Amino acid sequence: MKKFFVKSVLISILMMAFTACSKFLTKEVVGDYPDTEFYQTQQQAVFAINSAYQPLNFTSTSTNRLWVFGDVASDDAEKGGDPGDQADIDLIDQFNISPINGNLGNEWATLYEGISRCNIVIVRVPPIVMDETMKARILSEAHFLRAWYYFTLVNIFGDVPVVLEPKNADELQIPQTAASDIFESVIESDLKIAMGNLPDSYTGADLGRATSGAATALLAKAYLFQSKWDSAAATANMVISGGEYELMSLYSQNFNANYENNKESIFEVQHLSKQDPATGNSLNQWFAPRIDGGYGFDAPTQSFVDEFEITPAGVYDPRLDYTIGRDSMQWFNGEIFSKTWSPTGYLTRKHQQPFSEIPISLKGDASINYTVIRYADVLLWYAEALNEMGRGIEAVAPINLVRKRARESYLFDDSLASFGTIPPDLLPDIVFTDQTTLRSQIQHERRVEFGFEFHRYFDIIRWGETYANQAMSGSPNFDYNTNKHFPIPQGERDTNKALH
Repeated sequence: MKKFFVKSVLISILMMAFTACSKFLTKEVVGDYPDTEFYQTQQQAVFAINSAYQPLNFTSTSTNRLWVFGDVASDDAEKGGDPGDQADIDLIDQFNISPINGNLGNEWATLYEGISRCNIVIVRVPPIVMDETMKARILSEAHFLRAWYYFTLVNIFGDVPVVLEPKNADELQIPQTAASDIFESVIESDLKIAMGNLPDSYTGADLGRATSGAATALLAKAYLFQSKWDSAAATANMVISGGEYELMSLYSQNFNANYENNKESIFEVQHLSKQDPATGNSLNQWFAPRIDGGYGFDAPTQSFVDEFEITPAGVYDPRLDYTIGRDSMQWFNGEIFSKTWSPTGYLTRKHQQPFSEIPISLKGDASINYTVIRYADVLLWYAEALNEMGRGIEAVAPINLVRKRARESYLFDDSLASFGTIPPDLLPDIVFTDQTTLRSQIQHERRVEFGFEFHRYFDIIRWGETYANQAMSGSPNFDYNTNKHFPIPQGERDTNKALH
C-alpha cells in the first residue's frame, strides 16, 4: 500500500511511464514538474490518464504476472522454463504458496499503482480549465481503468482495501472491504460512469483507449462473476446489439500483430517495440523456446490439449494449433516444433511473433498487443447467463457463432491441409438445450477459445467448488476454500496493520 503516497511527485519520472502505456502518446516530455505545478492544462490531463494505462502492460513481466495467476495456477499450464528458474512461480503452480511469494507482492503493487494513478486523475483533473467533452472522456477512462484494476484485485486476492482518492502514507491503515461490496460500490459504479461518457471508437493515435463498449463489456463480466444472470445477459446483449463488434474471420488474427485493434477487439493493452523507455511486450521472450531466445515459461499441459475436439478422421479443432506448439507441427520462423523444447512437450503461440516482425535481437520487446476482452468473450458470457436463467434455447446461438468461426478457419487459412473445405464432423453446431449439458459445453468452449489469454483460473474458481475440484484434480495441494483467493502479501500486512 506504500505506493499510494502522493505528496511531491516529480512528474518527469511519471512521464517515463506515460510512453509505456500505449501507442497513443508519441511526443517525448521534457522537464520536471513538482506535483503542485502539474494538472494545470488539458495536455497535462492527457498525460495523467496515459500514465494510468501503464500498469496494464507486459513491458516488465517481473511486475505484471497476470499469466501466473490466470494460467500457471490453473490446469492449463505448468511453470515451464528450467526447473530451478523462477522458483516462486513453481510454488504457485504447486499450491505451496506463502505470503512472501514475490509474485503476490508484485501483482498487488502493480494493480494498486494503477488504482493510485486513476485516483489522481479523478481528483486532480476536474478543476482544470479545458474542453469539457475531453475532460469527461478522460475521467471516464480513469473510472474504467480503476474498475479493471479492482476487478483483477478481487479475483486474485478476494477482500482488499478500497482507496478512492490519493492518500498520504499516514492515511493508509485501511482494512479490507468485502469483495461483494467492491463489486457493487466500486466496480459497477465506475463502469456505469464510464459507459455514459466514453466514445464508441477512436481513430489514429487514440486507438486502444477505453471505449463505451469496453466499459459495457466489463460491466457484463462483473455481473457474470457475481452470478447476476439477468444483468449479465442484458448488459452483454447491449454490446452484441450495438453492432460495433464482430468475430474476425480467422481466429488466429486475434493474436497477430498485423491485426491489432481489430473488429473483434473490445479492449487490448497496447505495446510498441523499439522505444526508449521500452514499451514492448516481453511475453514473447518469456514464453518462446530457448532456441528462439526465449525462456519457455507458461507451458501447456496435456490436460489442456486433451480438451480439444477431434473428428473421427483425426482432425483437431484448429484452435489447438493456433494456441500451442506441438511436436512435428509448424512453428514460427520456418521451424518445426519439437516436444524437447518444453518440459510438457508444448509451448504457447498466442504471444509469439516471427523473426520477420521481431528479430531475435528484440526478444522481450515485441509489438504484439495483449487483448483483455474479445467479442467472443461477450458471446459466451451472454450464452452462459442465458443458460443459467433457464433460456437454453436462446443460449445455443452465440455458442454456435464461436464454433462456426473456429471450423471456418479452413475457408480462410490457406496453410491448413484441405484448405477451402471444412473437414466432415468438425465442430458441429450444438443442438442440445438442457441446462446441465449446456453449462458443461460453455465451460468447454471457454477453455478452448480463450486458452492462454490468462482467464482460466478465474473461470475455474467462479464455477464453484465441484467444478474446481474436478479441474484441479491433478494438483494434489489444491484446496478450493484455501486457494480460491491468493494470500495478501506479507509486505502489505507489515505496512498496513489494519489488514485482517
